[in-house]
Amino acid sequence: MYDYDLLVVGSANADLVVGVERRPAAGETVLGSDLVVHPGGKGANQAVAAARLGARTALLARVGDDAYGRLLLDSQRAAGVDTVGVLVGGAPTGVALITVDPSGDNSIVVSPGANGRLTPADVRAAASLFQASRVVSAQLEIPLESVVEAVRSLAEGSRFVLNPSPPRPLPREVLDACDPLIVNEHEAKVILGEAAIGDAPEDWARVLLAKGPHSVVITLGGAGALVASTRGMTRVPSVKVDAVDTTGAGDAFTAALAWKLGTGASLADAAAYAARVGAAAVTRRGAQESYPTADEVAAL
Repeated sequence: MYDYDLLVVGSANADLVVGVERRPAAGETVLGSDLVVHPGGKGANQAVAAARLGARTALLARVGDDAYGRLLLDSQRAAGVDTVGVLVGGAPTGVALITVDPSGDNSIVVSPGANGRLTPADVRAAASLFQASRVVSAQLEIPLESVVEAVRSLAEGSRFVLNPSPPRPLPREVLDACDPLIVNEHEAKVILGEAAIGDAPEDWARVLLAKGPHSVVITLGGAGALVASTRGMTRVPSVKVDAVDTTGAGDAFTAALAWKLGTGASLADAAAYAARVGAAAVTRRGAQESYPTADEVAAL
């Protein structure tokens, strides 16, 4: 019996968001809206998204002993996330600087702060969380060596889900554990490197699978997603909504997919559900504040 449906190992940031009419070119200054601060970070976002859907969720992360750190802890607890694994101190809380244009598209620069101090030793010290978790999800806003240690800490029979963002080449040990590896077009091409071939997502998926993952999900924006494994490939359609802000939508997708896989759903069914969750998230501003409950997803 697992105590947690999902353990998220990853980042926790304060999102500093400014709306702009258009994103500035190099050397250009543009005026924006008033600054708004939201709790964010890919790890913290995934944990809140899963908990809002009803998953028993824990977060392993590090924040600073500062106002942003307290904001993040409060947000996790309000969503029902177990924060026993959130470490405090060592560096200021990570910050993401985000501009959002009228279409809802965003540009993000992340200052890792305390996220960069989440060490392999911290991961090993949280062994009891790994043993108690059915699914473990990670991203790359924390040190890669800590993600490697998370793979080594997995309980027998648990499942590892990775969204390699921001993307970088991955060691075979990590790729072999992914079930699935979740990437967008840009992330897929970075991981493929010189092995990148063709313009079709099916081509990318085929080569990604050859690199070791048990399964792959390629998100395709308005074109939906492609799910692939040794059993075949399936296209999952997108859900049409009026987007207001895409910040954190990919994290909501990943969290929903990871949780659904843990309940025994097929990869295609989990991705279809995750697409609805992501679609609901883009209809509201912010990241964690935009995440839907299971009832809201059912009503979409």
